[in-house]
Amino acid sequence: MSFFLDTLRSDRLVVAAELRPPRAELASSDGMDAWIDTYHAVRTLTRRERFVFLTDSAVGVPEEDNLRHLIVNLGEDAPLERVVPFLTSKHPLDYCLAYADRARQHGFGSLVVLGGDARVGAARSVEHAWQLRRQIRARGSELSLGGWANPYRDPARQVDYLLDPDFTGEFFLTQVVSHHDPAPVERFLNEADRRGANLPGLFGVFYFRSARPRTLALLADFIPVPADGLTREFDAGVPTEEICARTIRAMVGLGARRFYVSNLPLRRTHETLNAILDRV
Repeated sequence: MSFFLDTLRSDRLVVAAELRPPRAELASSDGMDAWIDTYHAVRTLTRRERFVFLTDSAVGVPEEDNLRHLIVNLGEDAPLERVVPFLTSKHPLDYCLAYADRARQHGFGSLVVLGGDARVGAARSVEHAWQLRRQIRARGSELSLGGWANPYRDPARQVDYLLDPDFTGEFFLTQVVSHHDPAPVERFLNEADRRGANLPGLFGVFYFRSARPRTLALLADFIPVPADGLTREFDAGVPTEEICARTIRAMVGLGARRFYVSNLPLRRTHETLNAILDRV
């Protein structure tokens, strides 16, 4: 069992940070600066006993090989058991399987394996993420594998996925949730509890930095965006950290105990996350 999975199975409140590696098309100098900021964020968070997720081709845009950069540049500066990379199937199959092998060989204990947004970017090498997780497991990998669930879709169907033996995972992440629309999350949690789906899940929480209509419209292509509620909060002067904390508090009230926070700034990442948690 990985340290990460062991922590998820405890009763502790777990709040991880999700970071996005630099885009692959950045010029070398810009990319290096972005990676330096990423290293600092990962190092600071993990040394302060936070877990960190690193995405892979987020929103269909190619990103730098997160694993290669971490292995080469972090070395022993960060406890890798606290870093959980994402792997999407939007790469050749041989690359995906070798990626999982590298992750285990270099001391990572867990890996989130997702399909990736099929609407944009490269095509998937397998139709469904569970097929890739199953192939990784068939190679004898001891990685703890994570999948995906979406509380905003039919809860019975989502729990079906988690209970299916082909899921091939020990934990899952969810779509971004919000205190502005808690009812679907409550239905999902109730359905999972009723049917004994006891895989630990981390609920996504987005750190909204503004309510600019154009920004919210762009985000709405990828995540649920409660635009009206967010606009009211920002117009009323509610701090960004408080808006994020309200979602975590609301989800804790429904029984959730594990979260990952997306869209945190690469600079002062730990301070921003702490400011959110101080309000939780």
